[in-house]
Amino acid sequence: MPLITVSRMVGAGGAEMAARVAALLGWQLVDNELVDSVAQRLGVPVGEVVEREERVPTFGQRIADALALGAPEVFSGRPTTLPPSEERILEVTANLIEEAVAVGPTVVVGRGAQWVLGEREDSLHVFCYAAHAELAARVATRLSLSRKDAEKYVIESNKQREQYVRSHWNRSWLAHENYHLCLNTGWLGIDRAASIVVQVAREHFG
Repeated sequence: MPLITVSRMVGAGGAEMAARVAALLGWQLVDNELVDSVAQRLGVPVGEVVEREERVPTFGQRIADALALGAPEVFSGRPTTLPPSEERILEVTANLIEEAVAVGPTVVVGRGAQWVLGEREDSLHVFCYAAHAELAARVATRLSLSRKDAEKYVIESNKQREQYVRSHWNRSWLAHENYHLCLNTGWLGIDRAASIVVQVAREHFG
């Protein structure tokens, strides 16, 4: 089934744009509810999935997981239930995305979907970006942060996404060759960017 993946810088409005694309095309949208589905399938609280999703675990996290797996009795007298590893979350996420795409045409936001599903001729990969000042302004408004805190949030969040993609797929998240369309949503606006994606999708998928 046809697939559109939308990768986005934090603050670029990529999720909002993806929702409009899905609505205009009449396709299903896979976005934040995917986190709930992953948590349900893993049998863990949603917060544990959110904590590790699209992030690279720290060295300390890796050591703690390894120690707990090797000797749970060190930490307690009963079996230890570990939070799901990032690799396990990734595996379940990939399965859920594949299941969604098998049902019908789908727009997927983030989660490395273009690499999770491999090379597909029936796919359109989109990247949404904007100038740093515009990213920070959107985040400051959305999260009620000071401008300074918003700028820090944008830098750290986008850095984590770059590291996440490189860690799992050895690709550069920001490299334009990984996408069919790279859209400056700060300049285009959400509506115009969505219209471009819809037009290209209709021409590409027929």
